[in-house]
Amino acid sequence: MKAYVFPGQGAQFTGMGKELYESSAEAKELFEKANDILGFRITDVMFEGTADQLKETRVTQPAVFLHSVILAKTLGESFKPEMVAGHSLGEFSALVAAGALTFEDGLKLVSQRALAMQKACEITPSTMAAVLGLEDKIVEDVCAQIDGVVVPANYNCPGQLVISGETTAVEAACEAMKAAGAKRALILPVGGAFHSPMMEPAREELAAAIEQTTFTKPICPVYQNVPATAVTDADEIKRNLIIQLTAPVKWTQSVQNMIADGATLFTEVGPGNVLQGLVKKINKEAETASAGV
Repeated sequence: MKAYVFPGQGAQFTGMGKELYESSAEAKELFEKANDILGFRITDVMFEGTADQLKETRVTQPAVFLHSVILAKTLGESFKPEMVAGHSLGEFSALVAAGALTFEDGLKLVSQRALAMQKACEITPSTMAAVLGLEDKIVEDVCAQIDGVVVPANYNCPGQLVISGETTAVEAACEAMKAAGAKRALILPVGGAFHSPMMEPAREELAAAIEQTTFTKPICPVYQNVPATAVTDADEIKRNLIIQLTAPVKWTQSVQNMIADGATLFTEVGPGNVLQGLVKKINKEAETASAGV
């Protein structure tokens, strides 16, 4: 069975989407529509911007979303997903590609999400850290013992779990992880504590926007980050999307469930190849591919 997976924040690179824009009239039209919806020429930043400009959350999230969704649309008849999943932000790309959300509504929600997250990041000093070489249960136990807010945020693959929370708590957790036998525990260059309770103000803001947006039944099951299982009911998709900002991304569990449900080929749609690498680490027998430019 064909599974399509969509990357999240961090997959961006200077020049992303330019080849797509120049080689496809359909892609060009969608990129220009996005410029109008966002109220600024995001294509200029994507094609010519610096790494620092691309790293701004208000730019990064719509940029990665646009690259993924427009690439999926240009695949035409060959895009026949039997299941989809997206990593964090990538879940919005997956929902648009699977027809649960329109292109316009998806972009508006992603833009609102990015701005709400950026605001939430400014309230309390917060960050994230990657913990390598420990079992998930040990990471969970260490987080539970630390004073302050620090929680598992991204279950990326076995032996790679990202934690998130207040800066002091994350730093303390990193030292405790090393003492518990972690190969590495390193603070990530991110603007705040995504997928943690620190995102509650952003979750509330985004919830209002999601509630007012029309969702329809997708053309195939969507393996959402929160339950890590196949979802097709539009109301359930909405509920999971609202919880997603303050809940962990269960990527390992999602991929394992997709494989259990028959996925044999995982095609990554969007910038980079991070998800292909994670899929291979989750199950080395899984076949992976890239959708293109």
